[in-house]
Amino acid sequence: MPEEMMNTKEVAAYLGINEKQVYALIKAGRIPGTRVTGKWVFPKKLVDEWIEETARGGLRQARDRSRGVAGAFLASGSNDPVLDFLLTDMRHTHPDFYFFCANTGSTEGLKALGGGYTDIAWTHLLDPKTDRYNIPFLEEYLPGMKAVLVHLFRREIGIVAAPGNPRGIESFEDLTAEGLRFVNRQAGSGTRLLLDHHLKKNGIVADAIRGYNREVYTHIEVGLAILSGESDAGLATVAVSKLMGLHFVPVARENFDMALGQSTYFSKGVQALVDTLRSDGLRKRFEKLGGYGFEDSGKILYSTL
Repeated sequence: MPEEMMNTKEVAAYLGINEKQVYALIKAGRIPGTRVTGKWVFPKKLVDEWIEETARGGLRQARDRSRGVAGAFLASGSNDPVLDFLLTDMRHTHPDFYFFCANTGSTEGLKALGGGYTDIAWTHLLDPKTDRYNIPFLEEYLPGMKAVLVHLFRREIGIVAAPGNPRGIESFEDLTAEGLRFVNRQAGSGTRLLLDHHLKKNGIVADAIRGYNREVYTHIEVGLAILSGESDAGLATVAVSKLMGLHFVPVARENFDMALGQSTYFSKGVQALVDTLRSDGLRKRFEKLGGYGFEDSGKILYSTL
């Protein structure tokens, strides 16, 4: 079967569902596929486009619903435990504002912002050519938009492994060890792009890593896959490693930023969000955990003003 085509079993694994669910999608006419000599085949490119459009459709519905709620904002893109604590604190200090988040990954978050599907995009995309985070991607994904990029925090990200590091994982080369099971982040996420950058830098091909195509959507899921024994290693934040007691090998210290339109930036809800991020309580909580920096939180890094 050509590389660009998948059979029923392969598309089920690709989507993380069982084959019965694939047949249900076929029956409902919701997944792109065709019969060839009596068997269903699915063009990978069309499946990827279908996944992207389905995600955008969900964001569109969420955006429409959030507009009907006073003080509501829809955010999409990357994720981090800091955001969870930040939004929880917001519920206590500014109960009139609501932030609904979709974990789509940094790239899809920026695309959704540029397409008008979301109010805010959380992002940590590294541009290997300039060694800069996020700013080089704004023109690509937000063409013609009056955008603002606000720095939220810096964080450490690295290779995580089981407590005690039984497989002796200390480098990217170790991910190619025989029998080692890796768990990856989804294509388009900042973590996936960071991994691919380091693999290329170290001359490692993706096919050499067992589990490279096993994708999850959050750092927490990476940690849980390792704790459960389903995987041996992955890339995640230092917060996940400490909260779950995982072995941690530092890889990068990255910028985690917020992209949004000018009018959204000047709204009372977003200003309250920035004020809460700068509060001593939130900072001290994560500074004790280690691996985070809040020195420039709230600083405007880029603006078309």
